[in-house]
Amino acid sequence: MALTRQVITTLDGNGISAMGPDVLAFKIADESIVSGSLLTVETNEFCVLKSRGAVLAVYETGQYPIQTPDQPILGSVVQGFFGGTSPWVYEPIYVSRAKLLASTTGIATSLEMAELEYEVDFYIHCDSKEDALALVTHMPFADRTIQVPELVSYAGPVIEQAVNQVLQVTPLERVNEHIHEISELVKEHLGSFLKIYGLHLNDLKVLIHPKDERMREIISLKALGLSPLDAVRMYAALKMAERGLISAPNMAVGAPFNIGGNTLTTYAVDDIVAPKG
Repeated sequence: MALTRQVITTLDGNGISAMGPDVLAFKIADESIVSGSLLTVETNEFCVLKSRGAVLAVYETGQYPIQTPDQPILGSVVQGFFGGTSPWVYEPIYVSRAKLLASTTGIATSLEMAELEYEVDFYIHCDSKEDALALVTHMPFADRTIQVPELVSYAGPVIEQAVNQVLQVTPLERVNEHIHEISELVKEHLGSFLKIYGLHLNDLKVLIHPKDERMREIISLKALGLSPLDAVRMYAALKMAERGLISAPNMAVGAPFNIGGNTLTTYAVDDIVAPKG
């Protein structure tokens, strides 16, 4: 084991930071970090210094020499309890103070139990040393880093509950009218949840659309002013036209298809939607 580690930093030899756009926190586990080592904190970071599980200090931007805590354990006590090695094992944990983007998707249902897909994009940041300490205290490390997707896995149920709270009492055709209400409710619930982890919620965007592609296209046609039946006819006509069927215009207007003066016997959309007889 090396006796000293002169500088502790998140930058590698090429000046590239380990604090990427998806990294909330980065832990350096190195037994060579000893008293006297120089702790470097970049402008986009906080650093929480721990030793043997206890938090010693939280640092903002700058360089700081690591100091052994007061009343160190000496001599035979070190030999007897720690096998001759220093009990002061330092663990610097760097916390990003940058504005990070998080995204999540999910499935919700309308009043009619129609399946809808939602997409939520939001920005988060850690604002103070107290916030950095809260993140390190409440968010567990699965490895050396805490990634944004890990946070999203915690926040996902909160977002899903907020979205469904409005959608489940809203008719499908009126969902877009309630986008602002849904966004505000998600922002309220998510903001309260993130405070536990010392994170602040900035901008938030919510998109909601039918899960079924056909339903999305029919609703788009209906938005042009077509009646529900005409929208279905037009959708069917467009699909027929894509396949090169010459009867597509007839489907669009709900008229029978004639060849040589003879009317072909076919089922119209009216019969499919409301069968005769």
